Amino acid sequence: MTEAAARDDLEATSGSATALLRTVVGSVLRPIGGWMSAAGAVRLMDDLGIPSTTTRSSLARLCSRGVLCREPRDGIAGYALEPAAVPMLESGDARIFSERTEASSWCLLSFSFPERRRTSRDRLRRRLAALGCGSVADGLWIAPAALEDEVAAAVGIPSDDHGVVALFADTVPRGDLAAGLARWYDLPAIRAVHESFLGHFSGVAAPMNDGQAFALWMRALDEWRVIPYRDPGLPSAALPADWPGAASAALFQRLRTDLESRAVAYAAAVAASDRTVGAAR
Repeated sequence: MTEAAARDDLEATSGSATALLRTVVGSVLRPIGGWMSAAGAVRLMDDLGIPSTTTRSSLARLCSRGVLCREPRDGIAGYALEPAAVPMLESGDARIFSERTEASSWCLLSFSFPERRRTSRDRLRRRLAALGCGSVADGLWIAPAALEDEVAAAVGIPSDDHGVVALFADTVPRGDLAAGLARWYDLPAIRAVHESFLGHFSGVAAPMNDGQAFALWMRALDEWRVIPYRDPGLPSAALPADWPGAASAALFQRLRTDLESRAVAYAAAVAASDRTVGAAR
């Protein structure tokens, strides 16, 4: 795995301590200046129910993956965002926070590998699935045209020694698109992540304080952030009438409006207070 692939970790799921820490880093570390004391990181993760020993292991893991680096400031142990991780986080922002746009045109990716490159072929398949591509046939994948640049970057077009790769943009699939989507994508699994998000966060009580707002927003964002990759804008006209995608997207936007600024303010206060206390000692 390349350094960049290890950093973006597209195949990661949500809910684990490391996933939650990545969500904290991606959503609040940049707005508060890109640095947080080690004690501040432990306090924020404690708000999410993560023990300090587990948090320290997750911090070390993100350092090894090139997302964070250890950086003391004014004698205070802490962690800074790796500059090389910023483009990865910005790319994630575009997918996670952008208004949902339904696909109207598509791109096709065709590739061929010699058998000796089976490992590279399987790795590419996993990466394409993680980006939100659907499998049409062995060696042929489809994605909304809006993902063309992401797909091209992910597979390294023009082709390298992985095999022969070709990308065809602005394709209009022939035949029954609804039947095609059902073949190309795991629609029951995509429905399940939408319904899980709705089940966990619909009707939750409004947080009483900013610490609770932080915890709720981090949990919601951590669960949501994988959904735009699983469902990259599949057109509603070709999906079942009760498809939950629009409802989950609307819920996410409401939660963001209500919670994001409070969560960032709380994280900034924790980082600042811990740094001040540490310096005083």
